[in-house]
Amino acid sequence: MGALSDPRGYWDDLTSTEQWVTAALGLVVLAMVLALLSGLLGASYFLFLFGLAGMYALLSLGLNSQWGFTGLINFSVAAFFGLGAYGAALMTASNSPIAGGYNPVFGLLIALVLAAVVAVAIGIPTLRLRADYLAIATLGLAEVVRLFMLNERQWTNGSAGLRGIPTFFEGWPVLGAFPNAMPALEIELVPGSAVVLGFAFWQQLLNVGLLLIFLGVTFAMLRRAQRSPWGRLLRTIRSDEDLAKALGKNTFSYKMQSFVLGSLIMALAGVFYAHLNLFVNPGDLDPITTFYVWVAVILGGSGSNRGALLGGFVVVAIREGSRFVNDLSWIPVSGAPVRLLAIGLLIILVMRFRPQGILPPQRELIWSSAVDNAAPSRPSQGVRDAKGGDSNE
Repeated sequence: MGALSDPRGYWDDLTSTEQWVTAALGLVVLAMVLALLSGLLGASYFLFLFGLAGMYALLSLGLNSQWGFTGLINFSVAAFFGLGAYGAALMTASNSPIAGGYNPVFGLLIALVLAAVVAVAIGIPTLRLRADYLAIATLGLAEVVRLFMLNERQWTNGSAGLRGIPTFFEGWPVLGAFPNAMPALEIELVPGSAVVLGFAFWQQLLNVGLLLIFLGVTFAMLRRAQRSPWGRLLRTIRSDEDLAKALGKNTFSYKMQSFVLGSLIMALAGVFYAHLNLFVNPGDLDPITTFYVWVAVILGGSGSNRGALLGGFVVVAIREGSRFVNDLSWIPVSGAPVRLLAIGLLIILVMRFRPQGILPPQRELIWSSAVDNAAPSRPSQGVRDAKGGDSNE
C-alpha cells in the first residue's frame, strides 16, 4: 500500500532503466495528446494506430513465449498471423468463397483451431530435431501459407482478398449498436483545432476495448506461466535441453506446448487485425512482418513480457511515424528507406549498448514479495534495487 500511496516511493523502487523507459513513454503520451488537441492527429486515426501497435505487441508476446521462454526459432510469425486473420475473415466476410456471415466469435474459434492444427503438424516432425530444423521448416511454412492464400482462389479469393468483414461486436445486443447510438461530438480545447468524435471514433474505441481484453488476458497468462514450474522448465530447456532430459522431463512435449501456445497468440493477433482493418489479402502475410516482430522481441529483451509489449509499440511507432516523412518536401528520401534505416540503426544500438534488451526478464521471474521479504536483508543488486539505482540486469 505504501508504494501506491506514495508515488515517490514507487518511482524509487524502479531501476534506472525502468525510470528512463517510464519517462520516455510519458513524453510520447504527452506529445500524442498535444497532437490530438492541436488537430495534427485525428482521434479515430490515433485509436487505429494504438490498435495496430497492440496487434504487434500480441505478436511479440507470442514469439516471446516460443523464443524467449523455450528457445524455439520461429520464422513463420506472418504465417500464423495470416492463419488467424484468414480463419476469422473466411467465416465472417461477405465475399468469402467458403462460408461468410457467421458470428465473429465463431470465426475466432475457427482461427485458433486452424493455427493449433498447423502448429502441431509442423512441430511433430521438427521439434525432436535440432533448432535449425525448426527454423528451416517455419521459414518454408511462411512462404507456403502466403502462396496458398494468393493462388487458391476457390478457397481464399486469391489476390482480391476478403472484404465486408464485420467489426467484432457487430450484432451484439448493446455493443453492436454503440457506434451508431453515440452522438457526434466536436471538442475545441485549442481555438481553431477541433477534435471530432464521430462514428469512426466510437467504432475504433470498441476495437481498443477488444485489444485491451486480448492483451490483458495474454499478458496475465504468460506472466503467471513464466513464474510457474512449467515456465522454469521451459527456461531449463532453452539453456540446456540435455539437463532437462537427464531430470526425466519429456522435452518434446514441453516444446510442443510452448510452440502451440505462441502460435495461438499470433493467430489471436490476426483475428484482431481482420476485425480492425475489415479487409484481408495475401499482402498482409509479407515476411517483413516476421522481421518486425523479431526486432520487437530483441529490442524489449528475450524472455521479457514487458519487453515484448514495449518492443511492439516501438516498432509500430517507427513504422507508422516514418510515413509522415513523405509529407516533408525538404527530405529527399521516402518513408520506406527511412523506416528500414531507423530499425537497422536501432538493432545496432541495442546490440552494442544493451544486448540483453531494454527490459530484460530478471524482474519478471521472481515474485516481488519474495525479494521484499528476503532475510536477513533485502538484496542491493539483481531483481530489485535498494535505492532505485542500476540493477545488475
